[in-house]
Amino acid sequence: MSSLACPEGIVHTASAPDFLPVRLLRDLQLDRLRGIVRRAYERVPLFRARMEERGLTPASLRALEDLAAFPFTVKADLRDTYPFGLFASPMEEVVRLHASSGTTGKPIVVAYTQADLDVWSEVMLRTFAACGVHRGDVVQNAYGYGLFTGGLGAHYGAESLGATVIPMSGGNTERQLMVMQDFGVTALCSTPSYFLHLLERARETKAGLGQLRVGVFGAEPWSDAMRSRIEAESGIRAYDIYGLSEIIGPGVGSECGRQDGLHLFEDHFFPEVVDPSTGAVLPEGTEGELVLTTLSKQAMPMIRYRTRDITAIRPEPCECGRTLRRIRRISRRSDDMFVIRGVNVFPSQVETALLAVEGTLPHYQIVLTREKGLDAMEVRVEVTPEVFSDRIRALEELRHKLSRSVEHTLGIRAAVTLVEPRTIQRSEGKARRVLDQREI
Repeated sequence: MSSLACPEGIVHTASAPDFLPVRLLRDLQLDRLRGIVRRAYERVPLFRARMEERGLTPASLRALEDLAAFPFTVKADLRDTYPFGLFASPMEEVVRLHASSGTTGKPIVVAYTQADLDVWSEVMLRTFAACGVHRGDVVQNAYGYGLFTGGLGAHYGAESLGATVIPMSGGNTERQLMVMQDFGVTALCSTPSYFLHLLERARETKAGLGQLRVGVFGAEPWSDAMRSRIEAESGIRAYDIYGLSEIIGPGVGSECGRQDGLHLFEDHFFPEVVDPSTGAVLPEGTEGELVLTTLSKQAMPMIRYRTRDITAIRPEPCECGRTLRRIRRISRRSDDMFVIRGVNVFPSQVETALLAVEGTLPHYQIVLTREKGLDAMEVRVEVTPEVFSDRIRALEELRHKLSRSVEHTLGIRAAVTLVEPRTIQRSEGKARRVLDQREI
């Protein structure tokens, strides 16, 4: 068996999934896709009914392109069939259940067989390897444990890699910083918003980050501007990872050392990008909504699941040597959008505009109001202690800079209010993307 060395210095066999020749990868995808469509058709009544409505059977899938004719699955389907209506395995074969928080109604429930857990550990191992984590690293896992998929997904992947795992879970920030220094932590897993909270607390208490060199951040969209701020203030390399519970959890995709797009683990997850309005499949390179189909999930296969995440498939090869296609980093969701005076606005755009101006902290709140039928937007943003204690004139100049940056980025004017440090509530898990909306 021949081998090749990727630019990151790790030797891989030529048959390793991340470096599989494209032709062999497509053959593998089609073989697995046929099997998973057959399994869904035979074992899940919802999938069978929807396929039959379109005159489709598993035999209709002759090529990868044929998948575009099959019906979508959406999050409402998981709630409507709560709790076990989409299972394709009997309960005696299901060894793990996870669920969402259920903040918008019934939670979504996801199931795993032992084979599914093995795949999950494998793709998370590959995630950590792509982020430069290796055997001998000490990994502090600050993703939440429990029904949330992040904690256990990262835990077993890092253990499979041969790293030392500290199962911290989220919260208890002072203890997080103590363990980070005392245990010689070299890699941290958390949401980016929680790492910002850790950084802030470390500055306040004059605590260091010890030997930390890598951050593996996911579970929420975050901008390139936030990455730049994290890396500049902490001195670590900050990597983005991607996943969602409905598909498997974290481990659907990951950045590599180039930090230039998220490689999807295509041997287990088949990607499409569709027009959010029409559902039509878009050419590679065109921005749209990411749709994923699981290729090996036994307990709960997903056929053409609409993620609501906006991205584009990047067809050009990556310099790292991986043959897995990349997607652009997820900066927004189709359901994050709100409209101000006819202009589509995403929170990530506001974040980018604010972080482009020196003197601000990455904590902000968007307040939408309607007065006499007219929409208005206010952005409340924290400033650094040094700036806030400065003279009034300097604060006013900063406010004007932020207003201009927001208007330049969004194309609309918004009121900007500067607030004291630690005024806006912090998150010890996922960032709370809640808009304060009121009618006047």
